[in-house]
Amino acid sequence: MIFALQLLLSLSILIILHEGGHFIPAKLFKTRVEKFYLFFDPYFSVLKKKIGETEYGIGWLPLGGYVKISGMVDESMDKEQMAKPAEPWEFRSKPAWQRLIIMIGGVVVNVIVGIVIYSAILFSYGKEVVPSENATYGVHCNPLMYHYGFRDGDKILALDGVKPDNFQDINKRMILDDPKEVTIDRLGQQMVITLPEDFGQLLVDSGIKSGAFSLRIPFVIDSIVPENPAYHAGLLKGDSIVGVNGLYSPYFQEIAKELRNNKNKVVRMHVLRNGNAMSIPVDVTSEGRIGVSPKSLQHFIGIDTLHYSFAQAIPGGFHEAWETVTDYTSQLRFLFSKAGAKQVGGFVTFAKLFPNEWDWWAFWERTAFISLVLAFMNILPIPALDGGHVMFLLWEIVTGKAVSQKVLERSQIVGMILLLGLMLYGNGMDIFRIITGS
Repeated sequence: MIFALQLLLSLSILIILHEGGHFIPAKLFKTRVEKFYLFFDPYFSVLKKKIGETEYGIGWLPLGGYVKISGMVDESMDKEQMAKPAEPWEFRSKPAWQRLIIMIGGVVVNVIVGIVIYSAILFSYGKEVVPSENATYGVHCNPLMYHYGFRDGDKILALDGVKPDNFQDINKRMILDDPKEVTIDRLGQQMVITLPEDFGQLLVDSGIKSGAFSLRIPFVIDSIVPENPAYHAGLLKGDSIVGVNGLYSPYFQEIAKELRNNKNKVVRMHVLRNGNAMSIPVDVTSEGRIGVSPKSLQHFIGIDTLHYSFAQAIPGGFHEAWETVTDYTSQLRFLFSKAGAKQVGGFVTFAKLFPNEWDWWAFWERTAFISLVLAFMNILPIPALDGGHVMFLLWEIVTGKAVSQKVLERSQIVGMILLLGLMLYGNGMDIFRIITGS
């Protein structure tokens, strides 16, 4: 429910602002707007009220929203209106440059919203970063990374000779930038690991979801779940877990992996308590757990907060928005691979962008991201999207000849079929993943 509410509120805000980006220039150019709707209203609407010449309302189908502009070929496919002679207050009667401004208005608003939200986040909350030198215990490797020469405890120094400012960016850069060389520190010795071509695609094809690396941290118990195996075994808050059975390691990831390998078994936990070593038998659940929560990353790794003044937050917001768009466009190349196509999702995937507990920082950060993604997707030159209309208008401005009404209508139908097919595929993949648990 919290996932759904966050997504619904985020999309509602963005849809109203996007459609407002079309509505305002249409009004400025004295173009009649017949409807302004949040969500679609086939057959009936949940709420509606006519003010002046415009009907404002909320539809029942939460797949988007729209403004119906008189004299425009859109999703309403109002052929009856388009068959009549053009009126001076209709979209088709306006100069091409005015129609172009009306059409790009929604995308422009989405971009501005993304920049403003990122700027506000930086000003209000700052930005948390983990300098690479703060990764005191090195990294824990995804098993795939062992094949390329990485080992648990390695410290990542540089990707293609460039030192990462923020450790949290390393996993993203490993996929998007296809680095050829990674410089590491292993037990005080500097080494260079050479990676194969198209390494990012290799990671995507492997199905890695949690990233190539995670920060390695010691396993110190922060809390114990009552009536769980650890509770019954006598483990205490503050105990340091330093091994399981024949594995001796003080690090959380290694211990957790070994527990998963011993589901429904009794293991011997090697524990340090107040400087004293002890060995305690503990049952492991069918999920590979013992019922404890470890101390968090922040307890062991120095996390810096970068603070921004109002003047610094504005260019910072531009930078965050630009990085979001460039990273997103870089990822699109993976959609044309078998593994990438399997990761396409619909509303469930979008909802999972949000945390399972309400967090205003996370809500606004995800909303900014979605706003910029919507801007990028809408400007693509696909009929039925804003970018399709822009494409035809640019053709008209360059050639001086308007695209025929029949071409506009047919392309609108083709675009709507493509978008409906993509929506069905994305949401179908969500349903498949829910059913299969993948």
